[in-house]
Amino acid sequence: MDYLLLILGLAVLIFGGDLLVKGASGIALKLNIDPMVVGLTVVSLGTSAPELIVSIKSALNGNPDIAMGNVVGSNIANLGLVLAITAIVFPIAVNRKLLRIDWPVMVFFAALAFIFGLDNLITRFEGGVLLVTLVVYIYMLLQRGKSHPDAGAGDIEIDTDAERESMMKLILLLFGGMVALYLGSEWFLGGAIDIGRSFNLSESVIGVTIVAFGTSAPELAASVIAAYRKETDIALGNLLGSNIFNIGAVLGTTSIISPLVIDAKIMNVDILWMLGIAVIIFPLMVFKKKLSLLSGIILFSLYCIFIYSQIPS
Repeated sequence: MDYLLLILGLAVLIFGGDLLVKGASGIALKLNIDPMVVGLTVVSLGTSAPELIVSIKSALNGNPDIAMGNVVGSNIANLGLVLAITAIVFPIAVNRKLLRIDWPVMVFFAALAFIFGLDNLITRFEGGVLLVTLVVYIYMLLQRGKSHPDAGAGDIEIDTDAERESMMKLILLLFGGMVALYLGSEWFLGGAIDIGRSFNLSESVIGVTIVAFGTSAPELAASVIAAYRKETDIALGNLLGSNIFNIGAVLGTTSIISPLVIDAKIMNVDILWMLGIAVIIFPLMVFKKKLSLLSGIILFSLYCIFIYSQIPS
């Protein structure tokens, strides 16, 4: 029953995130909001919606280790699993924007999360700093996009077909997505926690493994499809952006709602893995300006070692 809840909850989470993006994007475009703004806010929120809802519910339910572990584990999975599989399927071209802007900002947010967590607590103020920093980053991207149209949100796909729907249908899609995200998070979290406890796993381990893998499923599916279509540059940009959004929006919003007490293991082990993989991908990206089969194997091997390290001795 727990496995059924886990799978059903994950499916509903993904479905809800898709409905939310379609509804919100359509409404925003009908209101003549710049598509770039829609791409950098609504679509980014939609792809990180499972992490956001699951982390907030975990914190409110008194499971802060799952909330923090979800963000850290999801960021590790995005690079060590999703990016690795994408590179193995098809080599990923690396453009200058990713090296000069997206990667440094991703590492900066990861370092900020580490610094804020040194006292094993992320306060409401620190959550606010993360969220405001993300808003400043998005604003800078928008300004850059206006002066350099090719350097803005060009790597974020927007469903412009949704704009053709009636406003009432778009509103129903939006609220339907919200309801699906709520129900999906209930079922997914319930199943994940019960399964983890049956294997005597701590909440922090459940967060960085089972929950993180599940909430990274949308990125995995999208990236594999992009690799199949040979649009891997889009996949890389979205993955780095997702990691930035996970810390700035998900961790920031969650800690504002409920300050997060962080398990020592997450600070001493898991968050260092997140920082380490974030740094390691830089030389892999610089080498021949692409992530090849070898790069994918290296990243996937690191992810396997990370997962193995989570198994109780």
